[in-house]
Amino acid sequence: MVQRRISFFTQGCRLNQAETATLIQGFSNTFEVVPFQESADVVVINTCTVTENGDTDTRRLINKARKLNPSTKIALIGCQSQVLKEKLLELPNVHWVIGNHEKMSLPTTIVETIDHENPILNVTKLTRDPFTSHTVGVDTHHVRANLKIQDGCDFYCSFCIIPFARGPARSRDFQNSLEEAQALVKAGHQELILTGINLGTYDNSGKTLIDILDGLEAIPGLERIRISSIEPTTVASAVIAKMADPNSPVCAYLHLPIQSGSDDVLKGMRRHYNTQEYVHFVNQATQKVPVLGLGTDVIVGFPGETDTHFDETVSLLNTLPFSYFHVFSYSERSLTRATKLPDKVPPAIIARRSEVLRQLSHQKQTAFYTQFIGQTVPVLFEYHKNGYWSGTTEHYIKVKFKSNEDLKNTLKPVTLERVENGIAYAS
Repeated sequence: MVQRRISFFTQGCRLNQAETATLIQGFSNTFEVVPFQESADVVVINTCTVTENGDTDTRRLINKARKLNPSTKIALIGCQSQVLKEKLLELPNVHWVIGNHEKMSLPTTIVETIDHENPILNVTKLTRDPFTSHTVGVDTHHVRANLKIQDGCDFYCSFCIIPFARGPARSRDFQNSLEEAQALVKAGHQELILTGINLGTYDNSGKTLIDILDGLEAIPGLERIRISSIEPTTVASAVIAKMADPNSPVCAYLHLPIQSGSDDVLKGMRRHYNTQEYVHFVNQATQKVPVLGLGTDVIVGFPGETDTHFDETVSLLNTLPFSYFHVFSYSERSLTRATKLPDKVPPAIIARRSEVLRQLSHQKQTAFYTQFIGQTVPVLFEYHKNGYWSGTTEHYIKVKFKSNEDLKNTLKPVTLERVENGIAYAS
């Protein structure tokens, strides 16, 4: 009997990437897993609904899958499924719409219902219950592996649909988290990236993010522990202390969303800090970790954002020691409080402001990279293209190195020579 084929596409965040990696392992005994670019009997799209673009991309991906195989059956899982539900069932070839609570049982669901005539809708209310995973998310496509330890959020920022799509904050069983980490390291991963929706709120039976880091530090062969995006009000001083410790594998790196440099806008966003508090935290962190890779997210065009508010944002971003920032255009999302706010910012103004911030981000990144020129730093190499191996440093500097050796998953010291177009070239 010919084995059925299944492919995957992951939209959005690292958390989705971690979940997809786990799901792929769950299908390895029942389906032939093929790239998304190939024809498949079943296509799984792990969706994102943070912005309107995510919703649009889903429709584009469905059309692409149908062109490859007009009879393919499509599973839409995750955040869009959680908030759009029945609407997604109306899309062509969609056979499963599965919510965030149910999606990790997808291997069983698809095997049991693939031949059912009617489409399957399985979306239930998300709870605070701790969660576990009994399939190791060994990522055969990436050198650095994501480790999901937390999900959901209770902050309810006025622009954000995530609490509705991901549900309340909840944490993964502590021991289960460490068991997967050990399995990932045993499979060869030297760097683990801790992922979650509101990572700093991790709390399982009194165990916090610090306990997770302590447990990971004890795993032989784990060279790097990287903390992904984390809210500025949730970073404990003990986390920064680990980044400052040269003997700790915790990377001197933070991705700390700021969203705006205007107190008026932050108040409208219902963020949990003001600019003074954010600056105070960054100053404390950089005093303890003088060389800190510091990234951020910023939203452009939140309702009511004036030229003065934007100028405040530019000034603050320019002042703080960021190594890069991700720039997002404000996208109105149903269910969020911001939909009721007046003074929408025209798209042309949003586009113009966004370009200003992207150029500033490029300048900040170049300046951060340049300070390492002439230094020899360890780089974890990931893939080879056009004669160069590409990898990252502890501080998340993107490096290219020309070599005929097989350097995949090798942590190799190289000397940074020059910076071009957001890349540090090494010898």
